[in-house]
Amino acid sequence: MTDLSHLARPGAEIAVRVTPKASRNAVTLVDGAIRVQVTTVPEDGKANAAVVKLLARALGIAKSRLTLVRGATARDKLFRIED
Repeated sequence: MTDLSHLARPGAEIAVRVTPKASRNAVTLVDGAIRVQVTTVPEDGKANAAVVKLLARALGIAKSRLTLVRGATARDKLFRIED
């Protein structure tokens, strides 16, 4: 898993591209863009919950500090790191 702890500043906004129903869970950095692959299906918020869990682990912060700002039903999402 990619270490993104250098991005974990309060108030920072992080844009990610999500791939649901992937073969494995992973957080990667491709050409400066953060890509999150989750094995869960995109229904009832399950994929979003899996993305929050993986992204928080990669950032080295608690899940409760991540807030989904934009993209609840889209593949491109924007998260904010709270204090």
